[in-house]
Amino acid sequence: MLAAAAAVAVIVPLTAAVTAPAQAARPGPVEISVLSGRPDTVTGGDALVRIDVPVNVPPHRVRVAAGGVDVTDAFVAEGRRLTGLVTGLPEGTSSITTSGPGGRAEAELTVTNHPRTGPVFSGPHQQPFICETASFAVPVVGGTLGQPLDADCSIADRVDYFYRTTANTFVPWPAGATAYPADLATTTISTGETRPYVVRMETGTVNRAIFQTAVLHDPLAEPTPSATGTERPAGWNGGAVYTLGGGCIGGWYRQGNSTGGVTDAFLLGQGYAVLSSSLNVFGNNCSDLTAAESAMMVREEFTERYGRPDHVIGFGCSGGSYQGHQISDNYPGIFDGIVVGCSFPEVGFGTVQFITDAWLLDTYFTTDAGVAWTAQQRRAVTGFATYATAPNVANGARRIDPRVFCGVVPPAQRYHPETNPDGVRCDVFDHTVNVYGTDPATGFARRPLDNVGIQYGLATLNDGTISAEQFLDLNERVGGFDDDANIVAARTEGDTEAIRAAYRSGRLTNGGGGLADIPIIDYRAYFDDAANGDIHVRYHTFSMRERLLKANGTAANHVSLLEDARYGLFSTASPLLRHAVTQMDRWLRAIAADDSAAKPIDKIVAARPAALVEGCTTRDATAEFLAQPLDRDPASECERLYPSASFPREVAGESIAADVVKCRVKQPERDDYAVAFTDEQWQRLTTIFAGGVCDYSRPGVEQQGLAGTWLRS
Repeated sequence: MLAAAAAVAVIVPLTAAVTAPAQAARPGPVEISVLSGRPDTVTGGDALVRIDVPVNVPPHRVRVAAGGVDVTDAFVAEGRRLTGLVTGLPEGTSSITTSGPGGRAEAELTVTNHPRTGPVFSGPHQQPFICETASFAVPVVGGTLGQPLDADCSIADRVDYFYRTTANTFVPWPAGATAYPADLATTTISTGETRPYVVRMETGTVNRAIFQTAVLHDPLAEPTPSATGTERPAGWNGGAVYTLGGGCIGGWYRQGNSTGGVTDAFLLGQGYAVLSSSLNVFGNNCSDLTAAESAMMVREEFTERYGRPDHVIGFGCSGGSYQGHQISDNYPGIFDGIVVGCSFPEVGFGTVQFITDAWLLDTYFTTDAGVAWTAQQRRAVTGFATYATAPNVANGARRIDPRVFCGVVPPAQRYHPETNPDGVRCDVFDHTVNVYGTDPATGFARRPLDNVGIQYGLATLNDGTISAEQFLDLNERVGGFDDDANIVAARTEGDTEAIRAAYRSGRLTNGGGGLADIPIIDYRAYFDDAANGDIHVRYHTFSMRERLLKANGTAANHVSLLEDARYGLFSTASPLLRHAVTQMDRWLRAIAADDSAAKPIDKIVAARPAALVEGCTTRDATAEFLAQPLDRDPASECERLYPSASFPREVAGESIAADVVKCRVKQPERDDYAVAFTDEQWQRLTTIFAGGVCDYSRPGVEQQGLAGTWLRS
């Protein structure tokens, strides 16, 4: 089982301000701030600290202490600013103070330090937890990281160099090199400067994750990078891209042996630092909460080694988009902007609800139907562009089954309802037990999954695609899931405690937290029409946009770009995705340059680059960009090229926001239907929906806003 969790999870906000720099704890002429993160989420005993000194205090007369120990020598002066890497902070709460002549330099900042191994805000660590350092293949240079040093899967930090050749490949930097290799390529970074294409890659562990950072750095001409140095590596453009890996299936109880990737030739060649960790790959860790914590700690590590980046862009597809959306909304400041692809709002609801509905529907159509259905009728009930999507995603829906995707968990430890009922449960809900809490009746995680009252196929009934008899047979037989995800006759009843926690904690992405205040680019390679079906369907982009509109009254910070899949789902081989990255960089720099008192959304709108225009590319061999809103308008050329289709719950009456976990119900009324039921059919319908049918004109059960951001589980 997982580490002990309360029957009902407790959500507690962290104490410091979310987006503002850390300020002195008491009035004074000197201001102390933490550059490497928030003062209440320091990890590993160190923090990059900045001290702003007013004009009436000589900077060289300022003394700095941490926990009562003088650390003045760690600080470097630049003008009226002192910057230093403070080390040796004790775990828990302590103070960083300044002093000077005449009391004019006195200030104090309280910091809270956590272990480098975590946790900080995600709650008790999951157990068991399988270390994978020995199977982690180090990119380019080869080899693995060897056996871990402790039970937290730690390794010693290491630094490797590699370079780009004139043949456009990465190869290891020659050991002990004193001259440049003959085949060393150069690269022109985003600032227009040309630099040797040599990459410094650092590897370590934080939060039980393997992390890596990579940035251009010339070891023959430049000093070792330092957070307090006066110059950055000449090849670093100041920006950073945090790569977020996809997946979900099997993403629990493991460290992971891959990151989101830090060797992308385009990103490095443009001069970006590239960061990632193994717990930011959803195939290793299907939890946005632990992913947020890990990303925060990796950003902190990078900042303490290289200095504060101008901005960090969250960058990922599928499971990476979950992270981009949820980390930004719930823990603002980790990412300054996001470029997401093949996107979903989140895994637990935007994805799980549509794939589990597809599983139920496909099971009904293939094994349980009591009446005949045409292929077109089956497809229409799902809402998908092709029916093949239903069986395709049904397999992935087994991520709610505690027995199927146990991956690295030793067989003897795995849950079995009869032979090992207290064993490890491998599913998305038990993986989130720190938020949802445990059901005292079962000992399993509470489950926010529900399909009570859903009238599957309602729109197709009303438009005449299916008959009343088909509609009734479908809803009579479609069923739901028991605690172990076996399909049963009864509909699935969601746990209201878990549903409440999902909304309040941001496990269901609200859109009104940090996402309200950052720029978002949603890039999509169209896969709705894949011959064998695919989970990455286009409507999810509109779900996220609708949530932004509901939460904030605007989605002006959200730009959608769309093309066909000739470059795959999410590859920087795509000129359109490259454009998204470079435009996000310009967008963030323009926002940072705006020192007005305008609201964040107004700054975002004003700073949006003129070249960043919403639209799609044609499907021609030489694609042409069509600048137009992407809004499901059936008359638009982009919608004709890339139909956005639908999903089972929208066909049943839910909005495109897909944010209702458990609907409120009402008694069915004949006038609500465009067909005339016979008295016998009406009796069947009221029996099928004895508790009522979904009333999507009202908010869902326990549907509410965020309890706050930077919450602690």
